Order: sequence, then C-alpha cells, then structure tokens
Amino acid sequence: MYEDKTLICKECGKEFVFTAGEQEFYAAKGFVNEPQRCKECRDARKNSARPEREMYTAVCASCGKEATVPFKPREDRPVYCSECFARMKEEQM
Repeated sequence: MYEDKTLICKECGKEFVFTAGEQEFYAAKGFVNEPQRCKECRDARKNSARPEREMYTAVCASCGKEATVPFKPREDRPVYCSECFARMKEEQM
C-alpha cells in the first residue's frame, strides 16, 4: 500500500527517505502532514530546546573514585559513583 518516498529536508536541503513503515506509522497516529526535516535535523531541533545540564564533580563515599553528578553535592549527604549506586540498589532488593 505505501511506498518509500524521497523528500527534501527544509532545514539542510538534503534528501531523505520517508519509508513505507514510517508512512504507515504516521497514518496510524492520524498524522496528515509528511515530515519536513530529516532525522538529523529533527534530533538537532529537539535537543536545542533542552537546556544543557550542569554537572558537578564529587568523590564517591563508597569507593573514593571521582564521580560526575547532575546535582550540587552537599557536605551532609554521601555521593556515590554510578557503579556503587547500582550495587547499593541491587542489595536493597
């Protein structure tokens, strides 16, 4: 029923393929317009709206390795690296 279509990205001007499967998905969701941007431009557009996350450096309270966390560490609370945090969550189950 559907056939692959070659479209032109309105952002970068490159050709991209609007596959039969994507067309079927669009129809199932009730979308009536074809995509106007290629995958790369759509992803770039989505990510530009998202603010950069500030990361902080801390020392893991368990193993002593340096850890990067998305929150400002406080002196009264321990901070764990991702490996130690995952191990602690497994032990709790």
